[in-house]
Amino acid sequence: MEARIKKFSTISITDVDTVGGKNASLGEMYTMLTSKGMKVPNGFATTAFAFWEFLEDNKIEKSLQDLLQKLDRKQFSNLEAIGRQARNLILNGTLSSVFSDEIKNAYLSLCNNNVKAVAVRSSATAEDLPDASFAGQHDTFLNINGEKALLEAVQKCFASLYTNRAIKYREDKGFKHDTIALSVGIQLMVRSDKGCSGVGFTIEPESGFENVILLSGVWGLGENIVQGIVNPDEFYVFKPSLVNAKNPIIKKILGDKKLTMVYGLEQAKTATINSKTSKSKQRQFVLTDAEIIQLANWAKIIEKHYKKPMDIEWAKDGITNQLYITQARPETVHQTQNKKTYTEYKLLEKGAVLSKGNAIGSKIRVGKTVFLKSPKNVDHLDKDSIIVTDTITPDWDPLLKQVAGIITNKGGRTSHAAIVARELGVPAIVGCGNATTSIMDGQIITLSCAQGQTGYIYKGALKFKEKEIDFSNIKMPKTEVKLILADPENAFQLSFYPNNGVGLLRMEFIITHLVKIHPMALVKFDSVKEASEKKKIIEITQGYPNKEDFFVEKLSEGIATIAAAFYPKEVIVRLSDFKTNEYANLIGGKGFEPSEENPMLGFRGAARYYNDAYKEGFALECKAIKIVREQMGLTNLKVMVPFCRTIKEGKKVLASMANNGLKQGENNLEVYTMIEIPSNVILADKFAVIFDGFSIGSNDLTQLTLGIDRDSELMGQLFDENDEAAKKMISLAIQSAKKTGNKIGLCGQAPSDFAEYAAFLVKEGINSISFNPDALLQGIDNINKAEGFLVKNEVLV
Repeated sequence: MEARIKKFSTISITDVDTVGGKNASLGEMYTMLTSKGMKVPNGFATTAFAFWEFLEDNKIEKSLQDLLQKLDRKQFSNLEAIGRQARNLILNGTLSSVFSDEIKNAYLSLCNNNVKAVAVRSSATAEDLPDASFAGQHDTFLNINGEKALLEAVQKCFASLYTNRAIKYREDKGFKHDTIALSVGIQLMVRSDKGCSGVGFTIEPESGFENVILLSGVWGLGENIVQGIVNPDEFYVFKPSLVNAKNPIIKKILGDKKLTMVYGLEQAKTATINSKTSKSKQRQFVLTDAEIIQLANWAKIIEKHYKKPMDIEWAKDGITNQLYITQARPETVHQTQNKKTYTEYKLLEKGAVLSKGNAIGSKIRVGKTVFLKSPKNVDHLDKDSIIVTDTITPDWDPLLKQVAGIITNKGGRTSHAAIVARELGVPAIVGCGNATTSIMDGQIITLSCAQGQTGYIYKGALKFKEKEIDFSNIKMPKTEVKLILADPENAFQLSFYPNNGVGLLRMEFIITHLVKIHPMALVKFDSVKEASEKKKIIEITQGYPNKEDFFVEKLSEGIATIAAAFYPKEVIVRLSDFKTNEYANLIGGKGFEPSEENPMLGFRGAARYYNDAYKEGFALECKAIKIVREQMGLTNLKVMVPFCRTIKEGKKVLASMANNGLKQGENNLEVYTMIEIPSNVILADKFAVIFDGFSIGSNDLTQLTLGIDRDSELMGQLFDENDEAAKKMISLAIQSAKKTGNKIGLCGQAPSDFAEYAAFLVKEGINSISFNPDALLQGIDNINKAEGFLVKNEVLV
């Protein structure tokens, strides 16, 4: 006689056919990983045998088969009716007394003969296969108390094998309905109603970048995050730093967490209710750093055990403060993808932004919006429809494959909507907040997920292009090829491009987009005179008693994200190089910046770092870099000093850096300088004594060689990097660096725009050339052609 019930302690991952993927994984973790310190709530599962026996006892197996034969497999016009009838066949059946007694006995044994709350979860025997997640297809019931409620929940789980979404999903994936059984997992409830819960991926879910763990969390029970009802906190953890016992948390994003799901009141006869989250809790992260690290370590243990990327669920008991893993399944999108090929999307024009949120995928789509409150009020959808709604639950799944895109007010990048959109390859922007009010029904829009982790919805049909790239056919040249980067949101995806690291990380983008506030306005907040500016600073830095910490945290997170994406390749961060007019545009900046006739040649670059007017702001930059290198362990990060006019000035900057904890040579810290002023070329041998390497800034060097303000429209036509004098300066700089043994590179557009310019640099013997991402592949091609030409001529000689 086959078993109807199996305890978690007797279940392993080989039991998928018996208890389904979800329960097999729970049993595997309970029996194999708790010895490694991981906590998994105990439980038991009903078996596939028990499900087939239930169908046989109630004589409904053939009725189900006959019913599904009537399904319209082209338009699915009768899906809702077929699903409802199938579920009713099961709900109208009766659990046998033998099966019921076995469930009751297992429940009492699990609870030590006391009534305790349990989670009742569905687990189909075809779940969690390499290309099918079955995420959200079947039902889960939380806070189930007592034998009667448990038996009812088990039967409801059986019926959920035939939810509309599950039927459609199996049809799409080619599974035969009558070969799949439903196992039910009964697991002790973690009191996360008084704590928090969430999900996680052992890879970055958008790009598939494998060195990052993403954890998301909300207050209360986890259904709010899975269903995308609230926008969660997000935590990015860098695996190499986790292994090396450094601080591995490279980024934290505070979600609004407006609702908290808790246990329902017994008299209300509802297992769970959603209540408003207090303002203080909305502003508080759900996990401490220590808890984030603990969960990340567990996630890594799970990934190592299963030998594949995993999607996990976790919960924190608010009474005991103990963390638990409540589920783990294989990640089904990126492990089946070819990482050597990539489709690149790029907008060709600008447009008015209607809304923005979390980008899911990397595609761009133009279509007409269709506002829906539920999947039941659908009149017409086609391949150009873009659904706009408040939130998406598993009931929506049958619709999603039919449309061009999805936009929601609520949800994070680990919500059900995000998971299903990735699996279907449908671009989505979730968690916009205002999508249903800022966009009109029936409006033509452009949905862009091609600009990093933030997705944008633009008014009208914007032109864009898509390009298939096969990285496997790209040969890397001897000259190092690096990227010029500014936006951390693009870093993980761009790390898959052929490269030798990052030759220029522009800090200014991080300051303008993530910090937004002038550093001195944070150091000397009381000196900010404009009331409106003060108000903005207070709002932005809410939750930071010390306002300077806000600058340091945001800057360090932005830099760390890029350094982590390319680890262990070198990433060279340039110290801030705003001009005074650009600094003045930051919040609170006007009171701290002088008015200059020509900011391009004024108080910029190295001159600022040791000056009383900015040295306290510079100290914050140094502190952020020190955190990235020393606390996070990202020692592949190097520092570059811009616009250093004299040897004396270079020494002052290095001394200032050392006073702020960044001492050249310590912890292998290398400090480069830009070559962008004629004095840098003329005295290159002396600059080489105090700096470890050089990067040629061809734009500034050209303007100062030719005496042309490159910001001047009137003189713009005379600005030419190909000018003989400008190229002579570059040639002299390269030759000098070769004599002194210093590395030298160039950052600029010319080597990709002009094949002859790349050939010139290669012939001179430059060590590296850095390109903007959209110019990288053309730049590689130009360098390969130049190197091939040189080799050919050497052979002829």
